[in-house]
Amino acid sequence: MPMDEMSVWDVVVVGGGAAGIAAAASLLKRNPSLSMAIVEPSDRHYYQPAWTLVGGGCFNPAETCRSTASLIPFNAKWIRNRVTRFLPQHNLVALDNGQHLSYRSLVVAPGLELDWGAIAGLQETLGKNGVTSNYRYDLAPYTWECVQSLKKGRALFTQPAMPIKCAGAPQKAMYLSCHHWEKQGHLGDIDVQFHNTGGVLFGVSEFVPPLMEYVKRYGANLNFTSTLIAVDGPAKTATFRDTAEDGSTRERTESFDMLHVVPPQRAPAFIRDSELANEGGWVAVDEASLQHPHYTNVFSLGDACGASNAKTAAAVRKQAPVVAENLLAHLDNRPMTARYTGYGACPLTVEQGKVVLAEFGYGGKLQPSFPLNPAVARTSMWWLKRYAMPRIYFSMMLKGHEWLAKPEKL
Repeated sequence: MPMDEMSVWDVVVVGGGAAGIAAAASLLKRNPSLSMAIVEPSDRHYYQPAWTLVGGGCFNPAETCRSTASLIPFNAKWIRNRVTRFLPQHNLVALDNGQHLSYRSLVVAPGLELDWGAIAGLQETLGKNGVTSNYRYDLAPYTWECVQSLKKGRALFTQPAMPIKCAGAPQKAMYLSCHHWEKQGHLGDIDVQFHNTGGVLFGVSEFVPPLMEYVKRYGANLNFTSTLIAVDGPAKTATFRDTAEDGSTRERTESFDMLHVVPPQRAPAFIRDSELANEGGWVAVDEASLQHPHYTNVFSLGDACGASNAKTAAAVRKQAPVVAENLLAHLDNRPMTARYTGYGACPLTVEQGKVVLAEFGYGGKLQPSFPLNPAVARTSMWWLKRYAMPRIYFSMMLKGHEWLAKPEKL
C-alpha cells in the first residue's frame, strides 16, 4: 500500500464521519485490494442522530462517541490531517501540512459546517444563560439541564434556512422538552415558541398533520419566516428578523428563559471555494449516480453532497453502496449501474416513547420501509430510533453491511 505523499492511491476519501467511513467500508467490501487513504483530522467520531435524545434525557452522551481509529477499515490508511484545497484537474488533494495526495478516484464526504458566527452574540453565550443546542456534543447535555431546571417562563426553539442536517431535529428538541414539562406538570406555565426561517413545519406535507397534533397538544406557538439574528445571553433576549409575504422585514426582540438554537449550516470553505462546488457551495453531483458532472472520477455523499435529498445518516446508508458500485465501475471502465433515489429518513421524536418515522426521497416522495401508515406516531419506531439504529450504524453501516440498502439500477 502506498505510503509516501506522491504515491497514487486508488481512492482518497475526504472525511471520516458517517459518509466517509460508510463509503470506504462499502468499497473495500467489494474490492479489498484497493489502496485507500481516508483524510480526517478528528480522533473522535460521533453518532450525531442521538444528540437530540441526549438533549431529551433519553440517551447517554458517552455512547455517541467513539475513537476514529476504531472505525477506520482495517485495510485503509488514516491520514490525520485537514484538506485545504482540491486540484481535480491534477487528481490531487492538498493538505494543511503542505503535502499532496494523488488519486485515481476521489470521494468527497467531509460533512458540513455549523456557522455559529452568523448569529451575533451567540458564540459568547453558548452553554450558559440558558442558551444551548443539540447540534454540539458538549451542549446536548446542557439542553437537558435547561429543560429540567425550567419550571415556568419562556422557551424559544429556532430553525435556520435549509439545507441543514436532520431538518426535523429543531422541532424534535421542542417536542421532547415539552413532553418532559407536560409530565412534570409545568407545561401550562411555559410559553413555548418555535421560530422557523422556512414557511412550513415540515417539508413533506404528509407528515404535517400528525406533527400539528403535537404542536397543539403542547400549546407551542409557530413563528414562520422568522430568523434568529442575534442573542444577548446575559440579558436573556433573542432578536429575530420576520419576513412578510410581500418580502418586507421587521426585527423584534423576545426575552427567554431557555433558548435552543440551530445555527445556519454550509459546506466547508475548501469545498465552497473549489472547482467541485455547485452554485450553493455544495459538491456538484448527478442526483442519481452521485458522480461529479465535470470530474468523472469524483463522487460525493453525505452532508456536503449537493444532491437535493435530506441530509441525514439514513441517506448515507443508501448513498454509500451507490458510490461504491459506481466508483468501482468507473475505475474498471464499465458503465455505472447504481442509482440513488434521494432516500432520507427523519425519525420525528414527538414524545419520549413515540416516533413518527418520515422516510422520503427526491421531491418528497414517500419511501416507507415498513407496511404501516408512516404518518402515525408509534412506540415501535421509538424502539427503532432509540435502540436499533445506533447498532445498525456502528455494526452494519460503518462496516459495509448494507442491510436494506441495495442500490436501485440506473
